[in-house]
Amino acid sequence: MTFTTGAALLDAIVLAVVSKEKDGSYGYKITQDVKMVLDVSESTLYPVLRRLQKDECLSTYDVQCDGRNRRYYKVTERGNAQLNLYKSEWKDYSSKISSLLLGKE
Repeated sequence: MTFTTGAALLDAIVLAVVSKEKDGSYGYKITQDVKMVLDVSESTLYPVLRRLQKDECLSTYDVQCDGRNRRYYKVTERGNAQLNLYKSEWKDYSSKISSLLLGKE
């Protein structure tokens, strides 16, 4: 992809992916879901998950899976509020860019 993805857009995408699962999602699945729309590595996404957790947008819990702990991430109330803000800002931003690049209103 020609366009770079900034931290805010990565945060928005990760919050959107995690919010789709009622009980949250685990790191590898989040990475695979994000990779469906962006070419991004796990080494890029795990710091995003940690930052969102530190900012109290995500909470975590562990589940035993095949003898190992699998860390799940779940969107918090604060994370939902942030995601709603990102959605609103994205709608406005993408509309303006589309208007300029594609001549759409």
